Order: sequence, then structure tokens, then C-alpha cells
Amino acid sequence: MQPKPLDTAPSVHTLIGAELRYHREKKEMSQNEVGRLLFLTGAFIGMLESGTRRMRPEIALKLDEILDSGGFFFRVCAALKDLQRPDQSIEAVKAEQNAKRIQEYAPQHIPGILQTEAYTQAVVHSGLPTATDAAINELITPALERTKMLQHPEPTVWTVLDEAVLHRMIGGPAVMAEALRHLAELGRRRRIVVQVLPFAAGGHPAIDGALKLISFSDAPTLAYLKCFACGLLVDDPVAVAQYEFAFSLIGASALSPSDSLDLIESMAKHYELKSRCTHNLRTGLLCKSEHIEPNPDHGSAPDVSHRKEPPSHRLLAIPDRPEITKEMKVTE
Repeated sequence: MQPKPLDTAPSVHTLIGAELRYHREKKEMSQNEVGRLLFLTGAFIGMLESGTRRMRPEIALKLDEILDSGGFFFRVCAALKDLQRPDQSIEAVKAEQNAKRIQEYAPQHIPGILQTEAYTQAVVHSGLPTATDAAINELITPALERTKMLQHPEPTVWTVLDEAVLHRMIGGPAVMAEALRHLAELGRRRRIVVQVLPFAAGGHPAIDGALKLISFSDAPTLAYLKCFACGLLVDDPVAVAQYEFAFSLIGASALSPSDSLDLIESMAKHYELKSRCTHNLRTGLLCKSEHIEPNPDHGSAPDVSHRKEPPSHRLLAIPDRPEITKEMKVTE
């Protein structure tokens, strides 16, 4: 089996990985052989070589011994230890592609791989309000590619949404209705597990920000922390264990998956009604400004069937859903 080509992107970790492959092949050892001596998998050695996993000092020290690299890997890791890490969001996206399970607490908006196109566009536009449509489309294209991960059985996705996500209207009521319907549909057909952490739960371990856990079948779990304009991957086992415990506590405080889906669908219905009301109000104002008389055959609503409705006023098509057996009250 031929090894995967190395990523040529300018990254310290890819350069370290290239050096690791050079020394390993010089010793005529396979990835599995090196991994066995480190009590790791060959796949994990491959991740180190491709730069998708950061080399920790204790691993570097052992690699220097196994590969007779003269202390190179330990010296480089020691030099990088105190350097401020750059944005690691790209590395996180790459890690997700090989993940077996993704667990995420989302405090502000629906996670990227669960978003609809309109919702993604609205999120990007809110962060870049002066960007052109062409620039926004260029940014959302890779984000939409990530959603195709859900077309496969893995990774397993378990998401806990803060209740604020349901109330923060991103892109308008029609966009929110479509986004929540899509989320509920994924949950109803058991492709994802989704929970809602209600406001009534009060404080919780991740109250300061978003948290994502990326688990693999042949490598240790990663934690990804997202903050403004940057992200941080954490691979320290002690720290990751703390984040795993925090996510467990969040899940225990959230609504059950069944109740969460009921609430999400109820909020989707709320936004659908809000979208129709907004549409009718705009139509009424438009007719009034052009002195269009109401049509008696349609009650008090004016006849605007001859007008071509602007695309921004059209309601998005919402797929059918199962009947809700549990009524949940939503404040209009």
C-alpha cells in the first residue's frame, strides 16, 4: 500500500511530518513497525507524517531513539512548545474527515455540517457584512462540501444546541424554519443525535464557549475550542479527558433527544408562521402603495396574483415531517 502524498501547505507540522517520513524510510521501517514500538497505530504515524496531528514531546523523544535522528524531533517540539499557536480550524476540518465520532456543544449557531445552504450563507454574511456575493459564495462552497459527510454512516454526530441557537434568528424566519426542519429531519431518521440545553439548566461547564470532541478508531481523541476568528486543537490527554467529562455533564443537563426534536420542530413552526405574517404584511404594504383594491373572492386580502413576487419574498419549501405527539408552547 502506497503512503498518502504529503500535504505541501506551508505548515510547521507538515515539515516535521516530512522529516519523520524521511528518517522512517531511511531506516526501512513501515508506519506500523514504528507505531508498534511506540504503542501506537500505524495510522497515527501516518497522521504525524501528513501533519494532521501534532507531535508531542514524549513521542518526539522516543522517535529520536527509534530512528536515530540525533534529537531532531525533541528539539523542534521543545522550540515550538512556547510559541503561540495559529488558527487551527483547517486542521480541525481535516481531522473531521477521518473521525469516527463528533460530539459538539454549540452555544451560538447550528454547527457547520448540519447547516442548510441559506443558513450557511447568512452566517458568513453576518460575519462579513460588506463582502460581495461572489466572495461569500467562495467561502461557503467548502462549508457545504463538509455537509456531504452526513451522506455516509460515519462519523456519528452528537450535537447539543444551546436554546439560544433556536431563538437567534439568523437570515430571517424563512431561513430559520428551513434550517430547523433540516435539523429535525436528520434527527428523526436517526442520522444524528441532537439535544437542546434549555435556559432553565442554568450554568454549565462549557458556558464560556463552544466545544467539539473529534474521536477516531485508531488515534487519541482531539478537542477543538472555537473562539473569535480562530480555533485551537487540544491533544493533551489530561485536558481532553476534562473536556469529555464537561460534554457528558452538558448532555446530562439537556433535554432528551425526543423532547429536543419536539422543541426544534415547534420552533420551526413558529418561524414558518412568522415568515408568512411578514410576507403578508409586505404584500399588503406593496398593494396599498400601488392602490390595489382587495379581491372579494379572497376575503380581505388583495389580489396580487398578477405580480411576480421577488425571490426574497418566497417561502422556502419545507419537507413533510411526522406528527408531533407532544405539544410544546412557543411564545410568539
